[in-house]
Amino acid sequence: MSNNISSRILFTTFFKINMFTFGGGYTIVPVIRDEFVNKKNLINDDEMLDIVAIAQSGPGPMAINASILTGYRLNGYKGAFICLLASILPCLIIISIMYYIYNTISKNTLVKSILGCMSGAISAVLFITVLQMAKKALSKHKIFGTILMLASFVSAYFFNINTIYIILLAGMLGFIIFSVIEEEKVK
Repeated sequence: MSNNISSRILFTTFFKINMFTFGGGYTIVPVIRDEFVNKKNLINDDEMLDIVAIAQSGPGPMAINASILTGYRLNGYKGAFICLLASILPCLIIISIMYYIYNTISKNTLVKSILGCMSGAISAVLFITVLQMAKKALSKHKIFGTILMLASFVSAYFFNINTIYIILLAGMLGFIIFSVIEEEKVK
């Protein structure tokens, strides 16, 4: 389970990622992926895709879930706990500071402009990451994955079907199809 990464490096990496990543849980995924898949080569793309899927389906904030799961993957329970601490401390620090200075900066036009520009950049990063991860996921089961992705999008966007129903149905279909594929491999 261990991938030769020290607890100190794990803590400082996740503290830095969580301290300087703005935009919520989905913006942290590309940063974690870049750090641990591309730079450190400790996790492969398939494992990262699994971490994201589990982090999305679990209760709680996406950023915390992804951090805990990555830490667990790298150093077991100890790594999960270290990444949990490294992920919540920046939030606590920033919220504490914001509590004292919010009234001063909330009406500042420069701050509003900076945050507006950041939201555009965050959208671009999210789009690129989703595209890269979708390519990887769809390369395994191209036809089924593409149909399921398009059907999920159409169901949610055009017919306003509750996301939980889409996720449950997609999970059941995936389980059924995976079972059929595995059964045919055995034959």
